[in-house]
Amino acid sequence: MQIHVVQPGESLWNIGQMYNVPIQTISDANQLLNPERLIVGQSLVIPFEGRYHWLMPGESVWGVSQQYGIPFEQILRINNLPMSAYLPVGFPLYISTSPQMKPVIEVAAYMNLDITGEYSQDIINDIGEYLTYLQVFSYQMNPDGTLTPIDDQAIINTALENQIVPLMVITNIEDGQFSTELATTILQDESLQNRMLDEALAIVDEKGFLGIDFDLEYVGEQNREAYNNLMRNAKERLDERGYFLSSALAPQVEPGMEGDLYAGHDYETQGEIADFLFLMTYEWGYTGSPPQAVAPIDQVGRVIEYAVSIVPADKIMMGIPLYGYDWTLPYVEGETQAEAIDPQQALELALQYNAAIEYDTTAQSPHFTYYDEEGTEHEVWFEDARSIQAKFDLVKEFDLRGLFYWVLGWEFPQNWLLLEDNFNVNKRL
Repeated sequence: MQIHVVQPGESLWNIGQMYNVPIQTISDANQLLNPERLIVGQSLVIPFEGRYHWLMPGESVWGVSQQYGIPFEQILRINNLPMSAYLPVGFPLYISTSPQMKPVIEVAAYMNLDITGEYSQDIINDIGEYLTYLQVFSYQMNPDGTLTPIDDQAIINTALENQIVPLMVITNIEDGQFSTELATTILQDESLQNRMLDEALAIVDEKGFLGIDFDLEYVGEQNREAYNNLMRNAKERLDERGYFLSSALAPQVEPGMEGDLYAGHDYETQGEIADFLFLMTYEWGYTGSPPQAVAPIDQVGRVIEYAVSIVPADKIMMGIPLYGYDWTLPYVEGETQAEAIDPQQALELALQYNAAIEYDTTAQSPHFTYYDEEGTEHEVWFEDARSIQAKFDLVKEFDLRGLFYWVLGWEFPQNWLLLEDNFNVNKRL
């Protein structure tokens, strides 16, 4: 795969000629909304064997050979170049002819059946080859220790048919929000904990789940050790059945972070107890925030760097969002509410309003502005092939267990192509 960023004046035909790839192949791979009209700044995934490097000012063939660890003579040979060739800036050097060894990782994804609904099984059948785990979201705890049931048997069966490990997700959501009070009620009462675990394990056994994922958020510092004890209790009982235990934890960059979102999550202890951790490395940009990247790579990197200092890397699953946001400007704190959109919807907006896409190299994230029919300005941040590749590179750099997605149901065809190009996915079944 090659990632190509559309430049002013380029057409799909030009790009196809550049890479010697049929334009229909490029259009299909990227599910282009209008193949006859590309967006300046749009990233395209070009499916072909190998890779090109465009010469930058001051670069030479020798320097490129050192950069990629490919013999100088080999680059000359495969590009049919003489030893003394003068190459201008921008010259495309073909630098690879053999497939690279791909690391083996595990890949997971959350699925909220309230969102995906009748399409849930179709989604899993479409992308099931890329998943190790599926987290079915969610069984909500009640103050009496019971769990609110959900209709998920069909999607569990579909996951198993696709050799995906289905995980039961338990949350402290009450009235549509994560509740510190509800978490306190359950975590501070051992009898309620046991009642909840009894019911959870009965559901796991009955429906065919192969593990439990606790997604308890805004737990608060007062419940930190009680949450650890719940994990210990759950681990002992799940181990007896050979099931997995995981937890989803808020993004932390240093010890002692304050606030209910962070203080109740003990990275080190939960890393010791659980089989693996889902680190929620997203939502820097969120519905009520100022316009910014959802998962800026510099901040994601800080979380991972801290996490691997106290948790084994082979227990860490890094979170990746499958969505972005459209903010209406001017942003007003406490009032502006951004609309969640997927990458295909972002491109549709850029195409509709003739907006050029820019790229923030610090956040490694694309963004653009546009004016709607009423003359109101909008700012959009989303994910594209470049931002996803940057996240995949981070997984490789820290040799993590793998990655996970929040949340299935958003359209992002480039992601799955690049995932396959970068990794081999471990199947547990």
